[in-house]
Amino acid sequence: QLQASGGGLVQAGGSLRLSCAASGRTFSHYTKAWFRQAPGKEREFVAAIKWINTTDYADSVKGRFSISRDSAKNTVYLQMNSLKFEDTAVYYCAVDSSRVPIRVGTRSYEYWGQGTQVTVSS
Repeated sequence: QLQASGGGLVQAGGSLRLSCAASGRTFSHYTKAWFRQAPGKEREFVAAIKWINTTDYADSVKGRFSISRDSAKNTVYLQMNSLKFEDTAVYYCAVDSSRVPIRVGTRSYEYWGQGTQVTVSS
């Protein structure tokens, strides 16, 4: 139901835009988020956006990443600029169907995409 795309190999300082398209249902009034998982590390919160366009970011990506959504396309995006080697990870999109403020724990999100690999070369 969630299809992530846009990952790839990029040099440090470069940019990528990830997309996560939903199918089967709209998730229009739910919180949508991006998480990432580097090899040997736990999955961590990156950014989220509520249906009222409230956003939240991990400190490590503030000022460099931007999350947005296109309700008409049922898609959420993650624009990643000034990429660093440490941003290398598999990036996952996720949906939280609750109406509470943005949550950053993986257990709060019921729906997950398959992940897309982002590799930043130093």
